[in-house]
Amino acid sequence: MEIVKINSLFWLLCFLEMVELQINLRNSDPLKDKCFSGTIRLKSTPCPKFSVCLLGDQQHGDPAKAVDISHMDIKALKKLNKNKKMVKKLAKMYDAFLASESLIKQITQTLGPGLNKAGKYPFLLTHDEDIAAKVSAMKSIINFQMKKVLCLAVAIGHVKMTDSELVCNIHLAVNFLLSLLKKNWQNVQALYIKSTMGKPQRLY
Repeated sequence: MEIVKINSLFWLLCFLEMVELQINLRNSDPLKDKCFSGTIRLKSTPCPKFSVCLLGDQQHGDPAKAVDISHMDIKALKKLNKNKKMVKKLAKMYDAFLASESLIKQITQTLGPGLNKAGKYPFLLTHDEDIAAKVSAMKSIINFQMKKVLCLAVAIGHVKMTDSELVCNIHLAVNFLLSLLKKNWQNVQALYIKSTMGKPQRLY
């Protein structure tokens, strides 16, 4: 029992509450209207523990190890043998993926459509780019994607951020969302922000 209590306390101390922007849409039929998708880079990193895996060639392997970024080469990818369960498991292990320009065209051929279906198709990494800087930029990127429902939720910060940092991220996220909607505010029924353990707070 003591071990369980210690583990629970450790989890609570390490746990960082995220802050989500929750959106309810209206005046749209997801079955008829064209689904939208878009990404935007926020000013402050919403998720410090954002994990990235590099699907890289030999030239990117050592630099990735040097900055402690997970790396898989083409041999490791081929071992998955397009197994749907294994590719799905890989997609769940990381928040996003990078791929060397020499490998990115082989991703679907090697893994099948699994990463794309999970909304985690790799971002391109050229040999002229700095891996650490690229990953840092990716940690600030959020994705809006509407499929078959009129509710969306994206992480726009965490509880340790300042109010001004959260407000700036919320403004950037909401303005970008409006640019994706056909009728702007007429397509928005309600906006909420909610921390992981807190109650929803209505913004609109």
